[in-house]
Amino acid sequence: MNFALSEDHLVLRQSARTFLEKETSLQGVLVPGATVEDASYDANWEKIVAMGWPALIISEEHGGLGLSCIDLAMILGEMGRCLAPSPFLGTLLGTWAIARAGSAEQKGRLLPRIAAGELKLALAIADSTGTTDGPSRECAARGDRLTGVKSLAIDAAAADLLVCAAQDAATGGRAFFLLDARQPGVQIDLLPWRDVTRQVADVRLQDAVGERLAIDDAQLWPWLRDRVLLALAVENAAGAQRVMEMTVEYAKERMAFGRPIGAYQAIKHSLADMLGQVECCNVSALHAAWALSEDAPESSKAAAIAKAYTSDAYCAITQRSIQIFGAIGFTWEMTNHLYFKRARANAELFGNSRTQRGRLMDMVTKRPPPAALASRNGVAA
Repeated sequence: MNFALSEDHLVLRQSARTFLEKETSLQGVLVPGATVEDASYDANWEKIVAMGWPALIISEEHGGLGLSCIDLAMILGEMGRCLAPSPFLGTLLGTWAIARAGSAEQKGRLLPRIAAGELKLALAIADSTGTTDGPSRECAARGDRLTGVKSLAIDAAAADLLVCAAQDAATGGRAFFLLDARQPGVQIDLLPWRDVTRQVADVRLQDAVGERLAIDDAQLWPWLRDRVLLALAVENAAGAQRVMEMTVEYAKERMAFGRPIGAYQAIKHSLADMLGQVECCNVSALHAAWALSEDAPESSKAAAIAKAYTSDAYCAITQRSIQIFGAIGFTWEMTNHLYFKRARANAELFGNSRTQRGRLMDMVTKRPPPAALASRNGVAA
């Protein structure tokens, strides 16, 4: 078995890195009170569209490139490496949902427009507590009308279409709907999110008109959740590697008592620990990407492991980096704090590391998840 990336993957990753380093910048968010708009959020999207990236995971039948999760990881990792502010992630998550659960008519109507960059999407699934599994307690659907609140929706403020989860009053189960984000019954409120390189919002619905996706929750969400966890894990792994590289460079240049601080044993040990964590991050993320690309039996376990490990490691690496940089590491003019905030935010989205390890134990021991047990006993999870 060949565990190395192919030449095509390496070229794809390098081309993405070259493009992002040239065309995106974090200078606009290195001041107090800055938002993604100060870092060319919309302009970055236009450049990404020109590169054809919205079409990456869309089938060739619908005007896309039909690439695998490993191919996607090459590009998504580079976006996590440079923290490029754009609505790419939200659109990716919504695209996956439509590609998996949309009817033939919905796919034919929407996917070519998404591939061309004409539509931006967002996935609105979390409740106000951040819960994404189980019943949708705070949003209900009666026929094609949705009322309620969804929270922590990535890139919802920029989206043209929302993929929204709601509890179907008729069946009692959760279903997914497509909503026009600009209609009168939809209100989107930006959240004061710690990660200033990403937009996150609450979505408030009042009798909003939705179009139901063809596949139900039981068939869509486990499949989609694995890919959401992969996306965050890939971002985490690449961000952690970039932070380690920045820290090593600084330790070579910063002088103390006539020597680079990297020459001192305490710093050497910290950098060695960071390297070990980065290597494990890359292995776990790429293994999950391979498993999902091949539809391997262990793909759900691999995605949960990758999200759990990379979340903890990214948080630890960014914290240690700031310690090595010293007081300057958390000043606004340095980028260290941006990576620290991205690490902390990603760690909580779609289930923190403790949640993922709990899911992993349930999968290994074949226990049904808590939401399924509660549903079986007629109790709200």
